[in-house]
Amino acid sequence: MRLSSVSTVTYIDKILVVDDSPDNVFLVKTILEEEGYEIATAENGPNALQKINESPFDLVLLDLMMPGMDGYEVTQRIRENTEIKSYMPILLITAHDSPDVARGLDLGADDFIRKPVTVDELLARVRCLLRLKHSIDERDEIARQREDFVSRLTHDLRTPLVAAERMLKLLQQGALGELSPQMLEAITIMGRSNSNLLEMVNTLLEVYRFEAGRKSLVFAEVNLHQLLTEVVGELNPLAAAKGLQVEMVFAATETAEKMIGDRLELHRLFTNLLGNAIKFTDNGTITIQTDVQETEQVMNIQVIDTGVGIPPEQQATLFERFRPGSHKRSGSGLGLYLSRRIVEAHGGKIQVKSNPGQGSTFCVSLPIKPVSS
Repeated sequence: MRLSSVSTVTYIDKILVVDDSPDNVFLVKTILEEEGYEIATAENGPNALQKINESPFDLVLLDLMMPGMDGYEVTQRIRENTEIKSYMPILLITAHDSPDVARGLDLGADDFIRKPVTVDELLARVRCLLRLKHSIDERDEIARQREDFVSRLTHDLRTPLVAAERMLKLLQQGALGELSPQMLEAITIMGRSNSNLLEMVNTLLEVYRFEAGRKSLVFAEVNLHQLLTEVVGELNPLAAAKGLQVEMVFAATETAEKMIGDRLELHRLFTNLLGNAIKFTDNGTITIQTDVQETEQVMNIQVIDTGVGIPPEQQATLFERFRPGSHKRSGSGLGLYLSRRIVEAHGGKIQVKSNPGQGSTFCVSLPIKPVSS
């Protein structure tokens, strides 16, 4: 029996043989079954695609020249099928006089073998592609397990952190008795550290929800100017503590009062952008500005600061995961990555313009038309 093992699961490799010639199908099927593989057959392209949709295969042996739907089209359709979750190698079977094998490889096939096939070469190529398949499956499984572990760990961490935050607030408020100035200062520092850790855990949890495809956005009508005013009101104390002024310059339009989006995620997005602007600005002004591009049906929201700025070499990777800046105040490198995911989930774009020592401008462009979830 030809058995393969991925993780802790052992199974027989399933191979689909696609050829319009019964003799060729019989020959290949016989060779592979003698090696212990489980073989299914299809006499044409549409039948092959139907069987693939019904059940995935570990490998497809595909005749290149078939009447009607040829091997090129079958290959292209397989690679364009987003319902196929795991990688499925394709081995093209072609006649010696076939002029364009390269086209099949460009469309997504992994290898080819010429007719008449020899037993040794066929088995060698099949084994090679199945090793590739299993290696990719193992890599993907490890990645899924890692993401699931981080997601579960992050979720479980929230409970004690939230409990600690509430207890520290009670202590600060004197609910459990009067504290000495030294104790109050120590508890304040503990509370700040706990809040920072809770914020990081929440961000990490949201990141993995996006990446695991478990994030569901609720699109509804949003008054964007009202939302931005709320965000400024919530973060204004932080700006005031640093002597910073936050200004709002809103476009005179009703469009921003009828935006379509997920209000909670947009609130998270602009809280992060304004929070970063406050964090990296020591003096001057922070401006939130909106304008509408009517011809393109796009709303632009800019968060402009007079802070430390961002070096050009860091801007290219600023919105990637775990890519914090080199500044001592830089965080985990997840906030801007999550911001990008939120913007892209709304069908928009986020960009940065910055020069060291001259501040930064983060521009979010959101489509005005409704976005389907």
